[in-house]
Amino acid sequence: MRTPSDLSSAPLEAPYPGSKSMPRWSLDELPEPPKMDFRNIMGMLGPGLLMGVAAIGGGEWLLGPVISAQYGGALLWVATISIVFQVFFNIEASRYALYTGEPIMSGMLRTTLGPVFWICFYLLFDFGNVFQFKVASAVAPVIALATGEMPDPADTGLFQIMSYVIWAVLLTPLLIGGKIYKILKIMMTIKLIVVIGVLGSIAILYSSWATWWEIFVGFFQFGNIPLEGGEYANVFSHLIRGVPMPSVSLETVALLTAFGAIAGWGGLGQMTVSNYTRDEGWGMGSKVGAIPSMIGGRNLKLSHVGAVFAVTAESLSRWKGWLKRVRFDQYWLYFPSAMLGIALPCMLSIEFLVGMEFESSDWLIAGITAEVVRDSIGGLLGIFFWYALMICGFLILVPSTTVGVDSLIRRWVDTLWTAVPGLRKWDPSEVKKLYFLILVFKAALTMIGLSFGSPVDLLLMFGTLSNFALGIISFHTLYVNLTLLPDELKPIWPQRIAVSACGIFYLSLGGLMTWIKFS
Repeated sequence: MRTPSDLSSAPLEAPYPGSKSMPRWSLDELPEPPKMDFRNIMGMLGPGLLMGVAAIGGGEWLLGPVISAQYGGALLWVATISIVFQVFFNIEASRYALYTGEPIMSGMLRTTLGPVFWICFYLLFDFGNVFQFKVASAVAPVIALATGEMPDPADTGLFQIMSYVIWAVLLTPLLIGGKIYKILKIMMTIKLIVVIGVLGSIAILYSSWATWWEIFVGFFQFGNIPLEGGEYANVFSHLIRGVPMPSVSLETVALLTAFGAIAGWGGLGQMTVSNYTRDEGWGMGSKVGAIPSMIGGRNLKLSHVGAVFAVTAESLSRWKGWLKRVRFDQYWLYFPSAMLGIALPCMLSIEFLVGMEFESSDWLIAGITAEVVRDSIGGLLGIFFWYALMICGFLILVPSTTVGVDSLIRRWVDTLWTAVPGLRKWDPSEVKKLYFLILVFKAALTMIGLSFGSPVDLLLMFGTLSNFALGIISFHTLYVNLTLLPDELKPIWPQRIAVSACGIFYLSLGGLMTWIKFS
């Protein structure tokens, strides 16, 4: 590694590592990172807040009645491991974006085998995003808000029609407003205020300390596995005592692996943290532009090629400042938001739904909690919280889906914008047209996916693909940063080990789900 005294002169042109099928980076200067203090509080709110709030409740709102009502907080340790590993992955993916102004997937296309192979490879894993389980599970709250009562689960035609309507509505924010990233941040801020306000009020007024203690302890009960009849056992305890393991509930294990996949963010969507880091203007992201919406984004452009900086003593000092900002974003915004998103809906399940049983194909899971809370509280206040929880069900599931759809489209817009020679001839301001075309294609595919099955069925399919996807991109991201970045900017060994462990964990979850399905 070079010393700061060796970093005084910049190269005449940008480095050109990796596949020559990708365009060469341009060379520019790394900007000075803004100061991290309360006077610049808005500048400290980055991709971690957007992704953390988007993740609030999506999986637990659907799986909570199925898992938490039977096992309490005993299995929440899976979420802890998932989200901790996602933090390490997010830092590593953002590292590449800080240096190049490109999302991490563009870096993957620069590695061995080239862009054509990796585009085809990752398209297979993104097939799971056709199954929008959050849209399907948001139907019951929407109908209930309109009619004042839960819909008849036998009326599957109504459920499917309403899922199409909701799907069309949630796409609207992606078409108007200027910079799409800013529109999504506004949506997530509204969601955060309403959801935390409602669930927090119920937690303070009606949840016992025993429930909160069970949730807190559950996040650290590593090794608990579900047994038949709502019981659970700890693997490590049985191994230490040499006691044979009881019969495991494979059906619940399958749901648990899906829970691990969607706790926090998960899947290929986890890569989008690097896209948002670019659009936030962090690091070299300020040199390449951002993706504008189809309506209202006239002055926004996106460069076809990333920009890197020469490693000098000055730029290295600035680099450490940007990396510090990314770590703050992940440690203090993404991690607590994602954990809170698990804890609050889980609190409702443990406090109000213990002992209840649910059909795994139930369309009404997203609304059952509100009914039980209304009946338990009673009176006008019970009715108030029924409506409030229905609104929360909508805000938890639908805006999060909007962010998820943007994540998918953005990922492939950025990828094709740089990788396809024909698209590199387009004017930088025309990237919104490519975004719109992929949005229309995605909308059509999802209409088919919404006709496939129940929310939980869709979730299990999505979860299996997501686990394999995040496991693979963990290793691929690490390889990108170890081969394409200058030595001074590469991750240190603890970070390498953490990202490798992330890959092993998610590949194991995907393998377990596959084994259960085939066995």
